Amino acid sequence: MRGWIYRFVSIVGERHPHGVTYDFVHELKRNPRVLEILGDGRQRKSYMYVGDCIEGIMCGYERGSERINIFNLGLEETVEVDRVAEIVVEEMGLKDVEFRHTGGDRGWVGDAPLVLLDVSRIKSLGWRPRLSVEEGIRRTARWLLDNPGYYGE
Repeated sequence: MRGWIYRFVSIVGERHPHGVTYDFVHELKRNPRVLEILGDGRQRKSYMYVGDCIEGIMCGYERGSERINIFNLGLEETVEVDRVAEIVVEEMGLKDVEFRHTGGDRGWVGDAPLVLLDVSRIKSLGWRPRLSVEEGIRRTARWLLDNPGYYGE
């Protein structure tokens, strides 16, 4: 018997009904002048595009040779939550949006101020993400804006 275990960073992409990009798009649709950001906005996260995640899973499955294969999937880059907000604002074509922070180095109880996994093991099998953190967030925001009825809006 063989097994595969994966640990993921936050996943972004089409049809993703929650997460920071989803929340920011929907908050800005309601009020395009002010965006509340949990924490201080300096939390650093590594968001991975769903297509890259699927390719990483398949790479580990096809090339992992251990009885129990354990892989972290993510990118070797992070982005601040404030930058995610800026990207969403840019994709929505908004100007002069006020960012209001709730304070603290964590967005919510249990949040981590830094999320960055060591992905050297999956990379040693030849896997590389195709999209940067920022491009994955942009694609997610664009999809949400192009498909407003998808979540019953």
